[in-house]
Amino acid sequence: MLSIIVSGHGSFASGLEQAMKQILGEQPQIIAIDFPETSSTARLTGQFEEAINRLDEREGLIFLTDLLGGTPFRVASTLALERPGREVITGINLQLLLEMVLEREGLNSSEFRQMALECGHRGLTSLVDEMARHRSVEAAGEGI
Repeated sequence: MLSIIVSGHGSFASGLEQAMKQILGEQPQIIAIDFPETSSTARLTGQFEEAINRLDEREGLIFLTDLLGGTPFRVASTLALERPGREVITGINLQLLLEMVLEREGLNSSEFRQMALECGHRGLTSLVDEMARHRSVEAAGEGI
């Protein structure tokens, strides 16, 4: 099973973890690491390294971060480049986390990355677009 480290600014990671547990229950091989404004890059790096040591990385390790170019993303990227089988996915949200936690069994890190990107694109929508999609599905089913 792929291991996952979730990280982001403020309480982003622990908030996602709490919501995930509320919906899915406790999940193995996932660690959330917050990056509050009182932290530092060095401290976050140490927290990531400690988490990596606690996780089973044999099938791969995925870093899920909040913001492209932010400190959690940069630290995760540096650590990901140190070893094959590590991936960094950024711009995550609760829907992506939930779907990918449930889908990670049997995936390698590259397959996880591809599926997560598809999930993220599919999950970003609007009320207007969903209503239009729902109407087109209804219209297609009405036929003669």
